Amino acid sequence: MIPMIKTEVVQINSWLTNSEFIDMIAVSQMTPGPIAINLATYIGFQVNGPLGAVVSTLAVILPSFIIMTIIYLLVSKLKGSKYMDWFFTGLRPVIAGLIVSAILMVLPSSIVDIKTFIIFALSFVLVHFKKIHPIFVIIIAAGLGGIIYGW
Repeated sequence: MIPMIKTEVVQINSWLTNSEFIDMIAVSQMTPGPIAINLATYIGFQVNGPLGAVVSTLAVILPSFIIMTIIYLLVSKLKGSKYMDWFFTGLRPVIAGLIVSAILMVLPSSIVDIKTFIIFALSFVLVHFKKIHPIFVIIIAAGLGGIIYGW
């Protein structure tokens, strides 16, 4: 959803700059809840205050809620079917592609100099190899950013 939101918010409607959007992705990742909902709430608030936040949040939640309810009803009826197994097997590479797409969209504007690359590389090593919980890595990265770039 992040590429779709970026297209609408940054490129089509110009509600946020690319830099502001990247900052909001970072904040949305640190706050509880799905990124798309957090982004929608913030963008709605920026555009039209509290009412905009409520409307945009509902606009993101309701379609997914309705679709997931319908899918649940279908899946529960087709449970154990070879067609459902095929469907979920085919869905895996699609999800991987969407994740890679989001990474490729955010990475170029997130790593702007050698300092941000070092923070990125350190964060990757801490999460991937040292198995440190991501929330602690976010806190460490925020601290490093504050120290390097000044509070």
